Amino acid sequence: MAQRYAKALLELAEEKRALDAVSADLAALGRMIAGSSDLQKLITSPLMNRADQARAVGAVAQAAGFGELTQRFLGLVAANRRLFALPGIIRAFQKMLADKRGEVAAEVTAAHPLTDAQRAAVSEAIKRVVGGKVSIDMKVDPSLLGGLIVRVGSRMIDGSVKTKLQKLQLAMKGVG
Repeated sequence: MAQRYAKALLELAEEKRALDAVSADLAALGRMIAGSSDLQKLITSPLMNRADQARAVGAVAQAAGFGELTQRFLGLVAANRRLFALPGIIRAFQKMLADKRGEVAAEVTAAHPLTDAQRAAVSEAIKRVVGGKVSIDMKVDPSLLGGLIVRVGSRMIDGSVKTKLQKLQLAMKGVG
């Protein structure tokens, strides 16, 4: 289902020449959903009626400054009672857009938000390894303590302090 909605939105955004704007709106919405338990409850609650969900999501979209196409799309998703699928729709849209542009999608998880310079450096390093355009989905996980986890396709590079400490702990158990 998420694929169908994402494909329809991609085609409509392409027709309206708003791919970048819709992509930015959806990325921001994805970050908002990930960072807000209230928003997660809003999109997953079966107890809220259709009209209340549509009004709430519309208010969030308007407050965030999303474009008209994104706002109308979110209204449609709410009217169809499919808000629970938004995270999947966002991922599917971003993947389809990356495929369309010939980009490789990379997921980077850091312990702290990266500066623009750090993002550029990570992006450049991934480009050198992959050998092409890269679209990066940034996430923050404070439990990593430091370092990064980079996923490109089925490959994962874990340079987090958390994992290094876990490996050290396992090695210490083996010695004693």
